[in-house]
Amino acid sequence: MICPKGPGDPSRELLDGVWLYKYRPPAQANGFASYINEFVYCWLRTALLFARIFLTRPFSVVQACNPPDTYAPLGLIARLFGVRFVYDQHDLCPEIYLARFEKPSKKIFKALLGLERATYRVADHVISTNESYRAIAMRRGHRTLENTTVVRSGPDTTRMKPGPAQPELRLGREHLVCYLGIMGPQDGVDIVLRAMDVIVHKFGRKDVSAALLGFGDCLEELRRLCTELDLDDYVTFTGRADANMIRDYLSTAAVGLSPDPYNELNDISTMNKTMEYMAHQLPVVTFDLAETRVSAADSAVYVEPGDITAFATAVCELLDDADRRSELGERGRRRAVEVLDWAAQARAYVSVYDRLHGITRSDGTSAAPAPSVRVPTLARASKGSEVEAAGSSAGQALRP
Repeated sequence: MICPKGPGDPSRELLDGVWLYKYRPPAQANGFASYINEFVYCWLRTALLFARIFLTRPFSVVQACNPPDTYAPLGLIARLFGVRFVYDQHDLCPEIYLARFEKPSKKIFKALLGLERATYRVADHVISTNESYRAIAMRRGHRTLENTTVVRSGPDTTRMKPGPAQPELRLGREHLVCYLGIMGPQDGVDIVLRAMDVIVHKFGRKDVSAALLGFGDCLEELRRLCTELDLDDYVTFTGRADANMIRDYLSTAAVGLSPDPYNELNDISTMNKTMEYMAHQLPVVTFDLAETRVSAADSAVYVEPGDITAFATAVCELLDDADRRSELGERGRRRAVEVLDWAAQARAYVSVYDRLHGITRSDGTSAAPAPSVRVPTLARASKGSEVEAAGSSAGQALRP
C-alpha cells in the first residue's frame, strides 16, 4: 500500500501482513492552484514508490483509489508489464469540483471528466462504492455489469458498537449532539453551528452541547464562526478523532448529525458518519438525500434540504422524546449489523481479485458478491440527473 504519512508514521511498516510504504505529505491545499501542486507532488512520489516496489516485490494487480483521477498513466504502464489495473472509485471528482468551488470553470470540469474517462478506459475492473456510482461508470465510462463491482464502505459492527456513556463529555448539560467527519466546503458543518445557534439563542435551550469530531479545510473557519455565534461554551471541537474517542462520544450523544447539503455529489453519496452513528445505536437527523435514505432507511429523521430551522427543530423534538430516540437507535443498529456490515462487502471485494487471478474457492466457487442494497419504499423522488441514472437501486458511497 502506497499512501501519505500520518503524524508520527514511519516510511515503511508491516501491519497485519500488509506492507505500507509512505511518503511525506504535501502542505495543506487551500486553493485550486495548491490542489494542482498537491496532485502533481503525490503522483510523483507515488510513481517513485510504485517503481521501487515493482522492482523489489513484483505484483500482479495494482489498485488505484481516487480522488484524484490521475493514476491512469501508472495503470497503463502497469498493463505494459502484464499487471492488471483496478480503478477503485471512491468519489466523483468532477462533482467534487462543482461542490467545492463557487464559480467552477467549464474547462476544468471537462478536464476532470476527461481524467475520469481515461481511468475508466485503462482499468481492467472498476470498483464502485454504490449502485449510483456504478451506473455512472456504465454511462460515462461505458463499463458493463461484468467489469464493475459494488463494494460499499460498511462498518465493522463487531468493533463499532455502543459502549458506556461518558457524562463529562456533555459539559454539564443534559444532552449532547455529535458531528463526525471531514470538515470541507461540501460537508455542511457550518449548518451544525447555525442549527445550534437556533437551538440555543432562538429556542432558548441551555441543556444541549455539541461536539464536532474531525478536521479539514474549514476547521479554523468553523472555529471563528462558532465564536461569532457566541457558541464557544456550547460547542467542542476535538480535532482528529481516534476509535476510542469516537466510541466515547457516540456512546454518550443523544443524536448524530448529518448536515450534508443537497447537491449532485451529496445526493448520490452515502456518508460514513451516518453508518457509524447507526453502528453505535445513535438516531440520526439528516437532510433528505437519496443515498442517505438507502443507508439509514427508517432509523433517521429526514428534513427538507437547506432548512436549518427545521433541522434544529428535528433535533430538539428527538431530544425531548427518549422513547423515539431509543426506537430509532435500535433500528439503526439492527440495520448496520444485518444489512450494512463490512463482512458482506469483504466478500464482494475478494471476488474482484478471485476473478482477475482466475482463483476458485475450495468449495468450487469464487467468493460471492455482497447482496444488493435496495432503495427502501419510503424513499422520496430522486433529484438530479445522476440519481435518475441510478434507477431504483442504490448503495453507499465512501464519503467522510
